[in-house]
Parts: sequence; structure tokens; C-alpha cells
Amino acid sequence: MNTQELQKLANKLRLEAVRMVYEGKDGHPGPALSIADIVATLYFDAMNVDPKNPEWEDRDRFILSKGHACPIWYAALNEKGYFEPKVEHFHLRALGSTFQGHPSMHSTKGIDMTSGSLGNGIAIGAGMAAAAKIQKKDYFTYVICGDGELQEGVCWEGVNMATGRKLDNLVVFVDRNGWQSYKSVDFTVGQNNIADRFRAFGWHTQEISGHDIDGIKAAVAIAKGYKGKPHAIVCDCIKGKGLSFMENNNAWHKGVPTDEQWEIAKKELGGEE
Repeated sequence: MNTQELQKLANKLRLEAVRMVYEGKDGHPGPALSIADIVATLYFDAMNVDPKNPEWEDRDRFILSKGHACPIWYAALNEKGYFEPKVEHFHLRALGSTFQGHPSMHSTKGIDMTSGSLGNGIAIGAGMAAAAKIQKKDYFTYVICGDGELQEGVCWEGVNMATGRKLDNLVVFVDRNGWQSYKSVDFTVGQNNIADRFRAFGWHTQEISGHDIDGIKAAVAIAKGYKGKPHAIVCDCIKGKGLSFMENNNAWHKGVPTDEQWEIAKKELGGEE
């Protein structure tokens, strides 16, 4: 897909994610919308996966460490063709639904790792990347984590291990949107100097806009060509990106659009008039 097509697709995924929350009457739309451009670029440009064979041994792996943002992942998997027939109504977070409020590898095709308890994605991704090295496989492992969850100590244990093992097949995207469920990240930890910390741990580190499709493509290409270090791509993102009433509004960390807001979402994200 070219850049324009990927941007249009990212907004389609945003609309689907909001629709899931609207219809299911529960969910986390803000954290989902902030990573839509990254997820779209990974699944429809960068990653080597096969929807018809979701457990293919040589596939690239993906972990959504900030698992509450899963509506955008479900939308991408659906659009990619993991579900036949294509899902029309997800029944998000409903009892017994395939699409729970946090992703489960035992419930949903295409989910490589269950997540939800924040902080575990980098360490698990490092384990997957180490397994690839041991088995002499060429696949990459991609992780998306939030800037708030990087306060978890286990994140930095995984970061340290990845450095020591020279896991250059591990690429971690950080959604640096400045917010966590309570308040701003700056309020909680004092400063959001994520790139400095990854560099201090010996990671190859890039800083980009998380909403620049070409920039995301270029950063992935650079990471895949740089050997000997794991890769951090720190992305400046806007929580709730794409919707005027959600952007940078932490009230939408978790919330359900009203009927009127759903109509606005359809118009702003290119849906029905």
C-alpha cells in the first residue's frame, strides 16, 4: 500500500475501533486511536504474516503490551483477513466473546501473546526474539507499549536482557502520548525522557511522529538494517488521534461515545454521512 492508502486504512481501523466500543458499551478508545497509524503500517506494509496460517513458524511476531488498546488490533486482524467470514459485530468485552477487553492468544486468531497486565510486552518480546536467534530464524518481533507502562520495573529487565543478547530482531514502538489512566506521565514520574533511557541501556533508538506513515516505514527499514542492538522507536502520538472530541483528552482513556458522538466519528473518520 502507498502512503495515502495506508492513511485511509488507519482511519478505517480507527472508525472500527470506535464502533466496537460504541456497540459494546465499554472499552478504551483513546489508547487505541493513538496507535492506529503504527498498527496499519506494521500489518499492511512491514510485517511478514499469513492470515491463512496464523501459527506459521516463520511469521513476524507482534505483541500489544498496552493490551487495553486491543480494538485497533482486532480491526487490523479483521481487515487483514484473519477471520472468515469477516466480522461485522465484535461484541467487544461481552461474556464468551472472541474479542475480549484485553487480547487473548487462546481466544482470538492472530494474537501471538496475551496481554493486559501492563509492563510485560518487552520482556516477552525479548524472549521471542531470543528464541528466533537460538533457532536461527529470520523473523522479527514487534512490540507496542505505552509511555505510562514504562514505569513498570519488568520493562527494564526485558530491555536489559535484550541489550545483553544483542537482539537486533526486536523492535519496540513506544506510544509516547503523554497520558496514562490517572493523569499525565509527567505528573507521575516527573519527565518523559524515554529515548534517553533506551539509549542509556544500549538500544538503537529513533524518535519519530507516530502519525507519519512515511516516517514509520522509514524507521522500520532503518531498524531492520541496523545490526547488533535491539531497536526502540519512540513515537510522539496524540491520544484519541483522529477525533476532534477525543484528541489529547484523557477522559477518553476509557469511555463510550454517545449517539451524537458516534455520528461525529463517522463523519470525521470517513464513514457514513
